Amino acid sequence: MSVSVVLQRVGELLEGPHWDEKSQCLYFIDIKTPVVHQWNRTTDEHKKVMLQNVKTVTSVVGRKQGGLAVTVDQEYATLDFESGELKSLAKVDRHNPETRMNDGKCDAMGRYWAGTMGPEKVPTKVEPELGTLYSLDKDCNVICHLSKIGISNGMAWSSDNRTMYYIDTVTKQVDAFDFDLEGGRISNRRSIFKVPENKGYADGMCIDEEGKLWIALYFGTSVVRVDPQTGDILKLLELPVSCPTSCCFGGPDYDELYITSTHQYFTEEQLQQEPLAGSVFKVTNLGVKGVPPHNFEG
Repeated sequence: MSVSVVLQRVGELLEGPHWDEKSQCLYFIDIKTPVVHQWNRTTDEHKKVMLQNVKTVTSVVGRKQGGLAVTVDQEYATLDFESGELKSLAKVDRHNPETRMNDGKCDAMGRYWAGTMGPEKVPTKVEPELGTLYSLDKDCNVICHLSKIGISNGMAWSSDNRTMYYIDTVTKQVDAFDFDLEGGRISNRRSIFKVPENKGYADGMCIDEEGKLWIALYFGTSVVRVDPQTGDILKLLELPVSCPTSCCFGGPDYDELYITSTHQYFTEEQLQQEPLAGSVFKVTNLGVKGVPPHNFEG
C-alpha cells in the first residue's frame, strides 16, 4: 500500500470526490470557497472554477448526457465547468433558510441523492435535527426520504442495489436501508457500523467491488475498510492529516483510492503541524478495486 499527494493544500474544506471515467478526471469541491476542482490523471493538469452568486457547493456528479450536476446552498443545479454557469434544477428546504446541502451521490437509476444540515458553528456541532435526505429524479421531481438529520453525509449502494448505506455524521455510525431501486425508496433502517472511541466521526464513504465500505473518519486521521455484514474493520489507512473528509475509487482500473481532506477552523499552530491538510491523496496497491460511480440521469 502506498499513499501519495496528488494535489497539495489546494483548498480549505475539500469534499465530494467523483471520478469521471470518460475524461479520466477527478472532480471534487471546496465547500465554502465555493470552488469545483478538476484534476486530469493523464496530464496532471489541475483546473478549478469558482461559482458565482452562491455561498456553498457541496457535491459534484457527472451527467449521463455530459457535463456536471452539483448541489449548491439549498439547490440542485447543472454546471458548465468551462464557463461556471449554473442552472437551477430544484430547490429544497424552503421551510428553513438556515440549512444547506451537504454530500450527494447518484443511484443506479441516475437519481441524485443529497441531504441537508443545519448551521455548523464548529466542525460536527450543528443545530440538531434540521437536516433532510432527498433524491432528485430525471424529471427534476424531489422526494423527501428522511428528516431530523444532523449532518447528512456519505452514501453507497450494494452491487445488487438492494441495500443503501448512509451516514448521519453526528450519530458516529453507518446505517443500512433496504433499497427499492425501481421505486427509489428506502426502508428498514439499522446500524451496521459504529465508529470506535477516539476515532472521530464518519464522513464521506464509497464501496468496493467486494461490497466493503471505505469510510473517511473526520478527526480520526484515517480511512477504514469495513465489512457491512459484520461491522468489522478490515483495513485502516493512517493518513498524515487529522481530518480526511471523503474518498472514491478511480483510475483506469478503479484500483486507486482518492481521499480529500480539510483544514477548516485550524489554528496557525495546527496548520504548521499538518502541512498537508487540505490536500488530495491517492492510495495504491490496496489489493481491491472499486466500482464506477453512477451519473445523474437528468
